[in-house]
Amino acid sequence: MQSKKSGSKPVQRVIKKYPNRRLYDTDTSTYITLAEVKKLVMQSAPFVVRDAKTGDDLTRSILLQIILEEEAGGAPMFTEPVLASIIRFYGQAMQGYMGPYLEKNIQAMTEVQAQLAEKAEELTPEMWARFMTVQSPMLHGLMGNYVEQSKSMFVQMQEQMQKNTEQVLGAFGIKRP
Repeated sequence: MQSKKSGSKPVQRVIKKYPNRRLYDTDTSTYITLAEVKKLVMQSAPFVVRDAKTGDDLTRSILLQIILEEEAGGAPMFTEPVLASIIRFYGQAMQGYMGPYLEKNIQAMTEVQAQLAEKAEELTPEMWARFMTVQSPMLHGLMGNYVEQSKSMFVQMQEQMQKNTEQVLGAFGIKRP
């Protein structure tokens, strides 16, 4: 759907959440399910979920509910140790860095996936089968780029933490040896 004003920017859908836990899509004037909200996410459709009474933004909690449902399904993405590690980052000095780090890594992995999908469109089923059974230089190149991007982001995060630590210590008159 296009904005009537600009003709180019997609209109952000507003979904209202009522006290009875029902979700109302103001764009279609219908009640929708979490599965339908998931479809909006999969389509990269811009939307916001608002509390019908207060107008508070509930988008993050709805997205977390979708993740919870997916994790409770047959093929979870996160292992228990990963989830425990994420929980441990809350309240720690690294918390402010972890979100952007994960976001950049997911974006880099999404780009690798898009490049693989683009290359796969050119492959016949036979070529694809051979591609999957033989070590592919293209796959190594894409994953190598991802690993390098991830490493670079981690180094940047470490450097920023070091600068912040030096600033805090400097505020107390403490200098690193």
